[in-house]
Amino acid sequence: MLSVFSSSAVRYLVTQQFCKMPTTRSSASAGASGESHEAPVAPPKRRRKQIKIEYPSDDKPVVKVENGVPSGIKGSKAKGKQVGATVKAEPGTFEIKQEIKEEYEGEIDSKGDASKSADPVKSEYWQEEEKPSKWEPPHWREVLANIREMRKNTYAPVDDMGCDKNSNDDATPEVRRFHVLISLMLSSQTKDQVTHAAVERLIEHSGCTVDSLLLMDNDTLGKLIYPVGFWRRKVQYIKQTCEILKKDYNGDIPNTIKDLCKLPGVGPKMAHLAMNCGWGIVTGIGVDTHVHRISNWLPWVQKPTKEPEQTRLALEAWLPRELWSEVNHLLVGFGQSICRPVGPHCSECLNKELCKVGRATMRGEKKKKKSD
Repeated sequence: MLSVFSSSAVRYLVTQQFCKMPTTRSSASAGASGESHEAPVAPPKRRRKQIKIEYPSDDKPVVKVENGVPSGIKGSKAKGKQVGATVKAEPGTFEIKQEIKEEYEGEIDSKGDASKSADPVKSEYWQEEEKPSKWEPPHWREVLANIREMRKNTYAPVDDMGCDKNSNDDATPEVRRFHVLISLMLSSQTKDQVTHAAVERLIEHSGCTVDSLLLMDNDTLGKLIYPVGFWRRKVQYIKQTCEILKKDYNGDIPNTIKDLCKLPGVGPKMAHLAMNCGWGIVTGIGVDTHVHRISNWLPWVQKPTKEPEQTRLALEAWLPRELWSEVNHLLVGFGQSICRPVGPHCSECLNKELCKVGRATMRGEKKKKKSD
């Protein structure tokens, strides 16, 4: 008799066909041993049996056959994904090869294998088969928690000079969004400290609005934003962008990635950050040089990437969407303070044993110490 399990036991009702049961010893051999056996009667082909698989709390499956053939089951402890289970029946013992979601309409040989001609059909009793899990970096949650912990007490320029910090508190939403866009356009190939100072000079000079920058001559604009990287080219980009915003968007910035990327000097990184910091809409991960470098060092990309846009796509393929907004600010600050491009502080990093660059750096330091 099967014991009754608690209501928490998970029950799976499956339908399985039993055919061609192996015969026991012949009558002659049975007689020689002094035992009597009745000749087994093989069940008819395509006969179907209903089996209830009960999973008690210890995850050891037990089979109960509704119409009375199998009396027990042994097999994998797959918590419902019972594959290759051995069912004991009288007479004979045979094995069922059963996929999670499929059963076979066709003959089953004495070893329990479905014939090659058998067609797999879905069973209504099986749970839906889970899709193969997507790739994700090993230990990434631990790595992320360590970065958060290191960033708690470590200052980085992005903390108070990022694109979302370069605006007056009393600015209107439209002007604040424009300041975000101007900060992003100036930030290319430029440190946050230099970008922040340039935006502050623009605000102090004329408020840094679309109209004020359109009225400003190129020489004055160049002097105000200098020494940001490629400042002459950025003067042209800013002037052209202000004309587009004035004409097509009533002085505001576009609210789609497609339209933002049409602006002169604006790429995917700037567009996604403008959507997030300007409009409060998360459309993607902003990948700058720090995010790009650290994602390859950890690595958080399945294959090495050469361009930030490749890194963005690789990150978005596995990183949960609820983390997209956080990861840019987190990794930028981490790259500015600890995981620096030149002379990274691997000895201080909590991820030095989980990061391939950290492990290599620490091995190199050990060898250097030994040689000294």
